[in-house]
Amino acid sequence: MIDEKILKNEEKAIFSLRSLYKKYGYLPYKMSKFEEYELYIRNKDFLVSDRIITFNDTNGKLMALKPDVTLSIIKNGEDVSGYKQKVYYNENVYRVSESTKHYKEIMQTGLECIGEIDLYDVFETITLAVRSLEIIGEKFVLEISHLGILSAVMSEISNNEIFSKKAIDFISQKNAHDLKRLCEEYEVEDADYEKLAVFVKSYGERKQVLEELKGVCLGAAKQSYDEFCEISKMIDECEYSDNIIFDFSVVNDMNYYNSIVFKGFIDGICDGVIAGGRYDKLMRKMGRKSGAVGFAVYTDLLEQLQNKKSEYDVDVVLIYNEKDDKIKLKNEVEKYIENGKTVSVQKSVTSNLRGRETVYFGKENKDA
Repeated sequence: MIDEKILKNEEKAIFSLRSLYKKYGYLPYKMSKFEEYELYIRNKDFLVSDRIITFNDTNGKLMALKPDVTLSIIKNGEDVSGYKQKVYYNENVYRVSESTKHYKEIMQTGLECIGEIDLYDVFETITLAVRSLEIIGEKFVLEISHLGILSAVMSEISNNEIFSKKAIDFISQKNAHDLKRLCEEYEVEDADYEKLAVFVKSYGERKQVLEELKGVCLGAAKQSYDEFCEISKMIDECEYSDNIIFDFSVVNDMNYYNSIVFKGFIDGICDGVIAGGRYDKLMRKMGRKSGAVGFAVYTDLLEQLQNKKSEYDVDVVLIYNEKDDKIKLKNEVEKYIENGKTVSVQKSVTSNLRGRETVYFGKENKDA
């Protein structure tokens, strides 16, 4: 049995997350440590970081230590009618760590559901994302937006790609001032600016956000809005519904994602520890017909959660000298361990080791 006291935060999380995903029928997925570099450079916007470690294979082909798992799952899978591939993974990826800013081997955990995706699959993924957050930390929030709504409203206002990209950036930053300036620069009507401003101002409690969005979702965005409403009703029945809010500052890359996208945050960590959503566009870009939804847990960020520092390093510091019977000493150590205590055998008391109690072997002052 594993003693949880000796596990790091990210190690504890990985064990618990793996158990959670298996309960929902997700199967473990294993893969190679590297893929062709071309796979990642073609989809670098999908990656957390585009700084990739490369090397030449024996045939001269440029390879890369994998910085991501999702792309490999898509590349190596196939479309099967009537079947949903549901997998979870615990894989080492190689990229620049958010916490250290240096290359690092990072254990990444996540899941993917690929196939004939419907609203239930999206809801199940949201449920597993928020339960993953609950496993990691006591205080957490999952922020959700709908790119179908945003892109539909944006296309009604302007077909200028440069304007759309800049506007979406300002929405993701909740920057109403620069959004207003941008609309003036591109001669966007005030009424259309007000529509875009709704996405900046509307966030928080789900019913309130849906009410505020209703007035801007009358045309092409109506279908996506109805889907957003349906998802919200399903979330109402979720155990952690109060921890799930709507926020259109969550804007994953619209070249890859469509529909629902989300990010998860834990108190004590400045960056999002979970990111995901529905990414049918990425599937099409990679030649797949299936739909897909999933998320990744960035376990390297969990290093920012401080393990509670114990007042002591061990329960017992056991002091002995060279003349003591080593067999009896060993038996004494075993007695402490059998009684559930940790023990460090030392020749002298030292300030480098903090013991709850100090015992001198052979003396009657303490009981094992």
